[in-house]
Amino acid sequence: LLPWCFYVVQVETIESRCLELFGRDYKYSVIHNTNGEVCGHYPRQIVFLEYECTDPHKDRFESTVQTSKLQDLVNRSKMARCRGRFVCPVILYNGKHICRSSTLAGWGELYGRTGYNYIFSGGADDTWGAESEPEVPEDDSARNGDSQLFDKVRGLDIKLLRYLSVRYICDLMVENKKVKFGLNVTSSEKVDKAQRYADFTLLSVPYPGCEFFKDYKDRDYTAEGLVFNWNQDFVDAPLTIPASFTKNLNIDWSEYQSWDLVQQTQNYLKLLLHIINSDDESGLLVHCISGWDRTPLFVSMLRLSLWADGAVHASLGPAEILYLTIAYDWFLFGCSSGSERQARLEAVREVFLAAYSSTVGLKSSAPSPSGAISGLLEQFARGVGLRGTNSIV
Repeated sequence: LLPWCFYVVQVETIESRCLELFGRDYKYSVIHNTNGEVCGHYPRQIVFLEYECTDPHKDRFESTVQTSKLQDLVNRSKMARCRGRFVCPVILYNGKHICRSSTLAGWGELYGRTGYNYIFSGGADDTWGAESEPEVPEDDSARNGDSQLFDKVRGLDIKLLRYLSVRYICDLMVENKKVKFGLNVTSSEKVDKAQRYADFTLLSVPYPGCEFFKDYKDRDYTAEGLVFNWNQDFVDAPLTIPASFTKNLNIDWSEYQSWDLVQQTQNYLKLLLHIINSDDESGLLVHCISGWDRTPLFVSMLRLSLWADGAVHASLGPAEILYLTIAYDWFLFGCSSGSERQARLEAVREVFLAAYSSTVGLKSSAPSPSGAISGLLEQFARGVGLRGTNSIV
């Protein structure tokens, strides 16, 4: 394990390289998070992409979001999400924001964090600022303390989502709520009792977490034929997708529990690509529980697939886009210290490798300047020694 000072230098080098790669194609701003004051598990420099800046003659899709307003909403809404991992825009596609986060925090985490903030702010908790009116008002005489707190923090989370023009929320959890020791430690939009998120299009697309990928490793890194056990007691989130999306993809979604890892990953990615291409104005949020295994998995595949189609990061080559997605989407959005990051990276390594193994046969939908996503994945497979029975085509 590297001494802390060497680790910091290493991270600074990675951050600098990521900023340089983002700057090739985008005008961007940075939300400074040097000491984890915004979120202890997010990059020290959180990139906000404003608009593409490569071709002056091309129609420019420009975000309407102001960085100062965004940062204010982030600071006030972050407690709504597990571990403070707030809704963060990470990909700008045709003026639409593709975002990532963790799931909604449960009452235990909310009360713990609000109490901590109150004590260490000298008894004055100004987390929510002056504008703290809930988005979903209820009869004051009817609601209890829990409901008031949820109204406040989730109302601010909704404000942030709306400010980013996010309409679609893709929940990768296999649970409705994460339960530990008999307690609900997290929640999710799909089971919010007050239906605060009813104005959003919610998609429940359950995908196994990093624990499942031990089986993938034990099978000599072969994803074909590896099927998740949907009969486990904690698995209670069914696949729920609006008919407007399912009818156009020629996929039998009723068979999802019989899909192996290859089919499941391919079909979910096709769904996400269909969503972001079906609406010219609205963005997408992708999240799992903590937002550091399944979430970067699909964010990374979206970034690579859109790049392969020439739609994002158009000036980057294969090695550069791979560096960017591994360094930014995975490493810098990990944990706050070197030891924590290393532990998490080891835990999600099988998820990462399996994901790209699982894109066997998935090709870009339009000509790519670099030979489509298939060539990229083949290069990636050779570079990391990925093994499997099928070649990547």
